[in-house]
Amino acid sequence: MGISELFRLDGLAAVVTGSGQGIGRGIALGLAEAGADVVVSARRMSDLRETAALIEGAGRRAVIVEGDVRTPGMNDRLAAAAVEAFGHLDIWVNNVGGSTDKTTYTLSETSEDYWREMIELNLTAAFLGARAAAQRMADGGVIINIASGAGMRGSPRTGAYAAAKAGMINLTQTLAIELAPRVRVNTVSPGQVPTEAFSEVLKMGGDDTLRALAEATPLKRLGTPQDIAAAVVYLASPAASWVTGENLLVAGGRRERGGNVQRYG
Repeated sequence: MGISELFRLDGLAAVVTGSGQGIGRGIALGLAEAGADVVVSARRMSDLRETAALIEGAGRRAVIVEGDVRTPGMNDRLAAAAVEAFGHLDIWVNNVGGSTDKTTYTLSETSEDYWREMIELNLTAAFLGARAAAQRMADGGVIINIASGAGMRGSPRTGAYAAAKAGMINLTQTLAIELAPRVRVNTVSPGQVPTEAFSEVLKMGGDDTLRALAEATPLKRLGTPQDIAAAVVYLASPAASWVTGENLLVAGGRRERGGNVQRYG
């Protein structure tokens, strides 16, 4: 098999949570363009229909499952939908994350309810998704968790989110050991990707703010959903068959935190 063929996902079946828009939609479309059929899931049906249309436009099959991954049994529904529609489940991407409250808080200001919400959305949902996937995957399965650069360092005013994403990175490392050699598990940690949710959290001031953020990045630009999708396709493909338990930071070379900048996925 040639190098270019190692990046193909032909005949494989994937689930991508939080794939209605933004990074999740980019990942779902990237997997489809590499050859995979995809189960897409989010809370808004209108977004899911748009994502599914893009997948079908790439020549692959799409299955829509509307709902919230925090709902009991939802991850099992997603895994079962993949097996029912495609006959197997090969790739699972835990992309759901962020916050329903777009206000930021120091940890001393963080309420117990907000803390629990952030852990549930950004860590527990990934655990439940990985468990549902692992129980149904055959040998050669792949689980990819979407964390954040915030989980790799101190993160003032978004500490609950960052703690959950740090937990996701450790979750990945533990699952990689426990599920080896049958299933590979890796993390992708995006840097600043100006999605709708990112803009809401930062209350961005427009193009000047975006340019300033880009200028502070060694590669002098912000990320795109396609940048993250490319990393996911690599980790999902045979090209990464000897990679597990790793965290791939995709952030334009930027590792430090500047001001109150934070990516919510």
